[in-house]
Amino acid sequence: MHRQERFNFIYVVITALILTCFIAGTPSLTYGQFESVKPESVGFSSERFTRLDSLIQQQIDKQNMAGINALVLRHGKAAYSKSAGMMNIEEHIPMQEDAIFRIASMTKSVTSVAVMMLYEQGKFRLSDPVADYIPAFKDPMVTVRDSSEKGYHTVPAERPITIRHLLTHTSGLTYGYGIAQDAHKEAGLQGWYFADRKKSIGELVKKLAKLPLNAQPGEEWHYGYSTDVLGYFLEVVSGMPLDEFFRKRIFEPLGMKDTHFYLPPEKADRLAPVYGFNDQGELKLMEPTSTTDYIHGPRTCFSGGAGLLSTITDYGIFLQMLLNGGAFKGTRLLSPRTVELMHVNHTGDKYIWEDLGFGLGFKVVENLGKYGELGSVGAYGWGSAYYPVYWVDPKTDMVCLFLTQLMPADNLPFRDTFKNLVYQAMVE
Repeated sequence: MHRQERFNFIYVVITALILTCFIAGTPSLTYGQFESVKPESVGFSSERFTRLDSLIQQQIDKQNMAGINALVLRHGKAAYSKSAGMMNIEEHIPMQEDAIFRIASMTKSVTSVAVMMLYEQGKFRLSDPVADYIPAFKDPMVTVRDSSEKGYHTVPAERPITIRHLLTHTSGLTYGYGIAQDAHKEAGLQGWYFADRKKSIGELVKKLAKLPLNAQPGEEWHYGYSTDVLGYFLEVVSGMPLDEFFRKRIFEPLGMKDTHFYLPPEKADRLAPVYGFNDQGELKLMEPTSTTDYIHGPRTCFSGGAGLLSTITDYGIFLQMLLNGGAFKGTRLLSPRTVELMHVNHTGDKYIWEDLGFGLGFKVVENLGKYGELGSVGAYGWGSAYYPVYWVDPKTDMVCLFLTQLMPADNLPFRDTFKNLVYQAMVE
C-alpha cells in the first residue's frame, strides 16, 4: 500500500470512529458505579427534588450539620446525588463525593447479610442455639426486678438464645443498660463503641455471655450487643477474622473499595470529622481525625454491630445488592428468597415502635396506615448513631440514603423529613 493510500485508509478509519461516537452520543455521567440519569427517566420530578435541595441547604445554613452526602437510586440508576456543606469546617474543606464516614449501626446489615451467606451454605439453622457455636452462652441467666437493695435477682433462661434471636434483637441482650446495668458497668460492657478496645471481639463476647440478660430470649425486643455476638459467631463458623470475611466475601466481590473497620493511613484525609451539638445547642467539632480510634486506635476489635466506615457509593452498592435480591453486577451474595426472608416481620408486635415490624437486621413497614408516613409496605431500613439513614423499597425499586457525621444530634428531625421528600419527588 502506497503512502497516500495508507493515509487515506487511516483518515477513513478515524472519521468512521468519530462519526460512530457522535451518533452514539457522549458517554453517560456516573456517580461511583451508578449511571447518573435525569430524574424524569426513572419516575422522579426534577422540580420536586429542588425541595430536597432546599431542605439540605437549610440544615447546613442553620448549622444543624456540617455536611452531607445523599444518594437516591431507582431501577439501579442515580436519580439524585448531592454533596453539600463542609466535610471539615475548621479546615474549610467542602464535602467530597468520596468522603468516608463512620456508619456505626449501619454495620448491622452487613453482618446480617454475612450470617445469611453462611446460612445458605448449610452451616447452621436459624433455630440453632448460639451455645452450640459459642459455649459461653450455655445456660444463660435472666434478670427479674424485685424490691431488694440490688433491685433484681436472676433466674435460669426458659430457652436458649438462638441465631434468629440475635438477628431480630430478641436475645435479651442490651447495650449494657436495663435491669442489670450495674453488672455490665462493672464488666466494662456498656455502649456500642468498640473501636478503642484492645481485646478481640471474641474475648468481649465471652465475657458478655456470663452477664444476666434483660429479658427471656424470644420474648422482648431490645437493641444491643446481639449483632456483635453474630460478628464473633461468623468468626467461629467461617474460621476467619471478621474483617477478613467481610473483605474477601463481601467488599471485594461487590467492589466496595472504601469500606473498612479501621482506615488505611493513606485514606485518613478522606475521613469526615464528627460534629455535634454542645450544651448550648451549638454545632461543634466532637471528634477530629487527628485523634480518632478509627485511624489511631489499637485496630484489634471488629464490631459487627457498629464498627464499619464507608462511603455513599460503597454503601449504595451494598443496598442495591439487597434491592436486586442478593446480586450486583454479576456478583451474587444471597438468593432472592433469602433476602425476602430478611425483610419480613419476624417479631410480631414486640418491636418497640408498634407501627413497624423487625426482620433479620432491619425495621420493616408492614402497614402503611399505621406507619403514617410516606413509604411502601415491605420497605425496610435502619440508621446510625452518627445520624445517617437508609431505606430500601422493593415495591418502587428504590434505595435512598444519606451520610453525615453528627453526634449528638439533639432530636433533629431531618432523617424522617429527608425520606419523605424523596418519596414526594416520585411521580411515577
